Amino acid sequence: MNIGIFIYPDAEVLDFSGPYEVFSTASRVCDGSKPFTVFLIAEHNAVVSARAGFKVLPDYSIEDHPPLDVLVISGGVHTSEMHNKVVTDWIERQAHSVKLIATVCTGIFLLAKAVQSLSCTVTTHRDDIPDLRNMFSRLNVVDGVRWVDEGNIVSSGGISAGIDMSLHLVSRLRGEELAVKTAQQMEFTRTKNTYPTA
Repeated sequence: MNIGIFIYPDAEVLDFSGPYEVFSTASRVCDGSKPFTVFLIAEHNAVVSARAGFKVLPDYSIEDHPPLDVLVISGGVHTSEMHNKVVTDWIERQAHSVKLIATVCTGIFLLAKAVQSLSCTVTTHRDDIPDLRNMFSRLNVVDGVRWVDEGNIVSSGGISAGIDMSLHLVSRLRGEELAVKTAQQMEFTRTKNTYPTA
């Protein structure tokens, strides 16, 4: 499966590097196969300055990436990106073609802006929940959870919660045994989720 992680200026570093590590580690520890091909996507084929000046070179731009099975939208300082019509139009197109979209932290703001028909249960960073509720009243925004699985839309809380969400996706897509092996390899203790999953 092709897992594309979308990044942009001032994206939160762990929002994209955490899921990247989960999917790449899962492929490394999976016996006899490589279930996931994970890569970074940005608007342009150029170095992106993420949060705190962390420089990262995306693998592809939104114009030349391979077809995606899963799109992960990272969070960060998202306000300017919400008003970037080139990006939101691209996200909307992906929503019609990918098997599922996952968002980390404030990445849900970009998805909600891009897909005007989006109306499901979601979560985000605890500090951003009031803004998400005010801006997108059609969403059922829950707090106090690490991630929410609504079938083809999966959203997580802030920063490190994206790792828990990604391990959940590994379990959902390739089985719990691989998710356990991945977490063990990463020396990561999974946090129990409290919201019902699909």
